[in-house]
Amino acid sequence: MRFRLNDIEAFITVMEAGSFSAAGLRMNLSKSVISKRIGDLERALGAQLLSRSTRGVHATDSGQEFYLRARDLMQQLDDAVESTMENKTRLCGQLKISAPMSFGTMHLGPILFEFLSRHPELELSLHLDDRKTDIEASGFDLAIRITQMKDSTLIARHLTASRRVVCCSPGYAARHGLPDCVEDIVNHRCIGYSNVYSGQLWQFEPAAGSERTRSIPVKAGFVFNNGESMRDAAIAGLGLTLLPRFIVADALRDGRLINATPNDEPTADTIYAMYPQQRYHPRKVRAVIDHLAASFAQTPAWER
Repeated sequence: MRFRLNDIEAFITVMEAGSFSAAGLRMNLSKSVISKRIGDLERALGAQLLSRSTRGVHATDSGQEFYLRARDLMQQLDDAVESTMENKTRLCGQLKISAPMSFGTMHLGPILFEFLSRHPELELSLHLDDRKTDIEASGFDLAIRITQMKDSTLIARHLTASRRVVCCSPGYAARHGLPDCVEDIVNHRCIGYSNVYSGQLWQFEPAAGSERTRSIPVKAGFVFNNGESMRDAAIAGLGLTLLPRFIVADALRDGRLINATPNDEPTADTIYAMYPQQRYHPRKVRAVIDHLAASFAQTPAWER
């Protein structure tokens, strides 16, 4: 059986990119070259890996099984090359990271770009999506998650806290007033978040003398799946919203938004770098996590 690593790489990229065209863009190759490489691989293996139709490409059962095993083997090959290099500070190969959209564009990107400038042989694939991603099934090296983490099968490295704030525009406050207490929030129109199951249940730190977190159901007249859209809706005066400070810090500083519950603190999240539990973690993964941890060791910019 004869096959080429380039053909396997093209197949893995098609699986992860979702189409021949997208894979070609990632690999800087034409769609026809990608198609030929997949065809050569299928002939070498004597099996159909992808089912092609007008709706796109989909893995066959054989293709899905081959993808999972080939992806791990290609990663091991990258790791072997990296560990054999004489220059132990040199990092190369692909680094695949998943992160929430707003945090990725506003804060994570600049930190990663600084890291990549030091290691020009690294290839970054940064996937920004507010929905929770299955890290292992999707082949990510690590994910940035902002959560109040319970149990997890992943290893979690604490990066920094993510405090939240209930805010609204001065115009909304002038028209409708501010909540007298957190329980009064139910009487206000709110801007909700659709990517969290409990997104319409706002949680606050316990009241003085209590240890019980306060959970407030809200009436979400508007629901968005992105924090920056929620912020902009609040600036437009559409209602109260609960958002991380890293999204609204600038708007709070310049007065476009105000803290609607200054005497009551919403429960905070934590920002983690999370990665699969496995025996060996590539040096490039350990290096980027250390870089992130060092970058967030000081007070984050949005808290200053």
